[in-house]
Amino acid sequence: MKAAALPSPTSPAEAYAAVRAHSEALAAPLSAEDCIIQSMPDASPVKWHLAHSTWFFETVILGGRAGYKPFDPRFAYLFNSYYEALGPRHPRPRRGLLTRPTLEEVYAYRAHVDAAMAQACGDAHGDNALRDAITLGLHHEQQHQELILTDIKHAFFSNPLLPAYRTGKPAPWTRAPLEWRAHQGGVADIGHDASGFAFDNESPRHQVLLHPFRIASRAVSNGEYQAFIADGGYRRPEFWLSDGWARVQDEHWEAPLYWLKDDDGSESVFTLNGAQPLDADAPVEHVSFYEAAAYAAWARKRLPTEFEWEASAPLFPHGEVWEWTRSSYDPYPGFKAFEGVAAEYNGKFMVGQMVLRGGSSATPPGHIRDSYRNFFPPAARWQFSGIRLAEDI
Repeated sequence: MKAAALPSPTSPAEAYAAVRAHSEALAAPLSAEDCIIQSMPDASPVKWHLAHSTWFFETVILGGRAGYKPFDPRFAYLFNSYYEALGPRHPRPRRGLLTRPTLEEVYAYRAHVDAAMAQACGDAHGDNALRDAITLGLHHEQQHQELILTDIKHAFFSNPLLPAYRTGKPAPWTRAPLEWRAHQGGVADIGHDASGFAFDNESPRHQVLLHPFRIASRAVSNGEYQAFIADGGYRRPEFWLSDGWARVQDEHWEAPLYWLKDDDGSESVFTLNGAQPLDADAPVEHVSFYEAAAYAAWARKRLPTEFEWEASAPLFPHGEVWEWTRSSYDPYPGFKAFEGVAAEYNGKFMVGQMVLRGGSSATPPGHIRDSYRNFFPPAARWQFSGIRLAEDI
């Protein structure tokens, strides 16, 4: 299920309505029971995503507007995520215990905030700061739209019934030939070019020096990754970073997350459409950074840096899977966080995480750009994350 791209930036009310409606469309196939489940500490219930994205508009925008009355003051504690400046919050690993408020009450909360935001969107035509805050809120909600899909997929995979989020079968892939696109290196401009919206971690635009390299024209496929497994990839420590090898041993990894071994020995994969035959031509997904780096070592290649990835992005199609890079999530030279409450949005996470680039099938259209810096811990597997290879020239 894909969201429409954000409408023209001259129409904040239309953009707001489109994004908010899509969140509810994503939740529509789910029961109230589905919307409360939390299958692991890193995931959140769909109900929480619907409420938290609403909390963001209420707190960042409506809280400072005269005459606004909060829907329920207790929600400030329940649906804050990680904003220390806004006070204490319900612990993240226990979000699945919030049977109350009910899903119906959360939808009423959304309607209450939407009614107040209608006036704010109207006022934004003459107020650039307000317009920017609304735009940030919409892109924040789009991030949670992707999380709705990643988190419910993990929850359904944790159910022995392996329920499907949606009906039908995924369209088969046709794997394009693997080609190597050369980049001459040199000085490259990296970061957002100030045209349109970007998160603070995409700036400031700056120059980096690249050595000549080649980058793969497409992501690694399931079939190619099967060859790594068949060659003992998960049993050969020479391919693995030390922390990754320890994780393989501790958690008994043998294949990407959601791969299944059927009774007849064939392989299938759990998808949002339920369990499906493994498509060898589809991009491999739900691999950790450790698995991506191990595959690259086995293939006698490497992962691109995020700077190589961005500089060469016009050379290849992307947006099928988030692609791990060999870059730590660090601030760009001269980085400045958003002002006000949103100062905690990105900068405080710039340690111990790796950068992914490109976008995935779960990313809403209009939310993908070449400068976008996604980031996760290196062991994360439940995101739609895959592999693109690079090599030195």
